[in-house]
Amino acid sequence: MATLNLRLPDSLDRQLSALAAQTHQNRSDLARAALKQYLRDQERERLMAEMETAFRVLATSPEARAERIAIAEDFLPLDNEALDLAEGHKPGDAEPEPWWK
Repeated sequence: MATLNLRLPDSLDRQLSALAAQTHQNRSDLARAALKQYLRDQERERLMAEMETAFRVLATSPEARAERIAIAEDFLPLDNEALDLAEGHKPGDAEPEPWWK
């Protein structure tokens, strides 16, 4: 395991020590957990920024829009079948009379 020496401001050191005493953990464990969470958050933010960039490109691309529409049209029969099943109808049965008539 690698070693990291770290200088902390006095106020942060006091907070870390107080939390260690409250939680019955040592300061190193708390610092490792905080650093791990920080690195995880940074990675998540980076991925979210990359996804946002990709979504913006896809949202403004006429080719991507045409592809989305084609895919939606391909899946429409399956979506309708799933909706029929969810409503308790067998796929292909005649539409029931509307209840509001």
